[in-house]
Amino acid sequence: MIRFKARSSASLPPVSTASLPDIVFMLLFFFMTVTTIQEKDLKVLNQLPDATEIKKLEKKDRLIYIHIGPPEQQYRSVYGTEPQIQLDDSFARVSDIGPYVLQKREALPAELRSLVTVVLKVDEKAGMGLINDVKQELRKVNALKINYATIEKAAQGD
Repeated sequence: MIRFKARSSASLPPVSTASLPDIVFMLLFFFMTVTTIQEKDLKVLNQLPDATEIKKLEKKDRLIYIHIGPPEQQYRSVYGTEPQIQLDDSFARVSDIGPYVLQKREALPAELRSLVTVVLKVDEKAGMGLINDVKQELRKVNALKINYATIEKAAQGD
């Protein structure tokens, strides 16, 4: 007959943590190289209009943003209170939009260039005259896909 021995109460050996710092630093370097920080300093007020029927744009890699609105308080002494155009981190004129869109489009891979959408983030109090001028400049560079950014407002039921 076979006899079973009772296990002794010996404890398990401790887990070695010698390689833990190597793993932590590998993860740290991985996230540092993969993560991109894209901060744009918004210099115009941008109270977006409300909308009930909206569609979220999924592909962010093919969007070009143009911000239009009155300048922030610290820029009003230079630019006044009239709505201004902001491209990336600087104020621009209407004539700067065409070269800006062409430059952004050329920076994209060739297969995405025809899929570019220009997103207009326009303050709700901005006049249509400036928006029409922007749209005319976009037509000149054949940027015909335009999206107006809005914020979602709950639909009011009757």
